[in-house]
Amino acid sequence: MKNNYKLGAALSILGIVAGLLCLYFLADTYNAVIHTHFNDGAWEESNTVRIVYAVLGWLGTSAGALSVAVLWGFLNKQDWAWFWGAVAGTILLLAGFFPMIPAADSGLPTPTLWVFLLAAVLWFGMLFIGGVSGKIITLTFIAGLAYVLTFIDGVAPISKFQTTFQFPSEFAANPNTFWNGMYIISQQINWWGATAWAMFIFGAIKRKSWALPVGIFAAVMSMIGGYPMGIHNVTEVKRFSMFLPAPILSTGLFIYLLLPSTKRMMEAESKVS
Repeated sequence: MKNNYKLGAALSILGIVAGLLCLYFLADTYNAVIHTHFNDGAWEESNTVRIVYAVLGWLGTSAGALSVAVLWGFLNKQDWAWFWGAVAGTILLLAGFFPMIPAADSGLPTPTLWVFLLAAVLWFGMLFIGGVSGKIITLTFIAGLAYVLTFIDGVAPISKFQTTFQFPSEFAANPNTFWNGMYIISQQINWWGATAWAMFIFGAIKRKSWALPVGIFAAVMSMIGGYPMGIHNVTEVKRFSMFLPAPILSTGLFIYLLLPSTKRMMEAESKVS
């Protein structure tokens, strides 16, 4: 399967299709999801969908366009094609997965499941074509979970910020706005952390020496962005918080990345390249 340009070309067509489906499905369901949340009284969730669906639509469609360049690369037997195909797959996995959550919450269909499934085939296929080792595939798959969960932790604060915002007239009666400020800051901390996890994945599959410190940075960003909100949310809802899976998984990865054996494994992979 390694260096199979014909297979790579076929997979890149899946990436093109996934990108086009992402554009179509998000545009088709955009207003329906917004209106359903608003009619259910979750006005802050509808505003969040306005922002996040648009962002994921931009990313997913761009990944589909990138797949066209990847197809050209495979047709011309370019060595770089599999890596950029994996980049497109990584982006499309997120663009396909997250929109299923607000749609399902609204009781609506989740058509972006097809984007997610096509992206999964694209991602794993590109890694096999690139000859990525099983250990790195396993590590980057787990990091991919952290990437998606950390992105989700950056979505929730958009809603929380809206419901805890105070107008000047309200501030005099209740000046406790700490968590409102925490939400707006944590929002980008988590999205930067998700971006760092993506960069770690790209670096690891390309056997780059900088992948390990980037992974450590990503894990710490996810922990800083997730634990305070998660622990606070537990005190609010009196149950396990869905803010916590991202920092918990990132903590496990952080410990793993600090192990001497991980450093030796990453260095050995780097020497292979």
